[in-house]
Amino acid sequence: MNSSPTLRVDTDDPTPPYEQLRRQLTELIVAGVLPAGERLPPLRQLAGDLGLAVGTVARTYRELESAGLVRSRRGGGTRVAERAAPRADECRDALDRHAAAYLRQARLLGADREAALDAIRRAWNADG
Repeated sequence: MNSSPTLRVDTDDPTPPYEQLRRQLTELIVAGVLPAGERLPPLRQLAGDLGLAVGTVARTYRELESAGLVRSRRGGGTRVAERAAPRADECRDALDRHAAAYLRQARLLGADREAALDAIRRAWNADG
């Protein structure tokens, strides 16, 4: 990961750290932020950067490999796998998670349904 996107593990989140990391990396891969062939950080490096046990990161990488998102080779590291377009269920799940996070933030700001939807429409239109 050359200009590495920020990965975070929230210790207050009841979701296990390996799962938090797996979700973030899956979203980055599905969105194309991490393109096919991109090398992920070595286990020890990522574990140290995030303050996690090496086994936790190893489990994340195994889960990603089982899903066909990465390929690991001894001596070659772990790289994003070549794959077809993201599956519809992966996109839907990622959109649902982001929408839920947006809704939580909108409610914290005191926005009602129309204000939240208007903000989405403005962002959609501004993006072209």
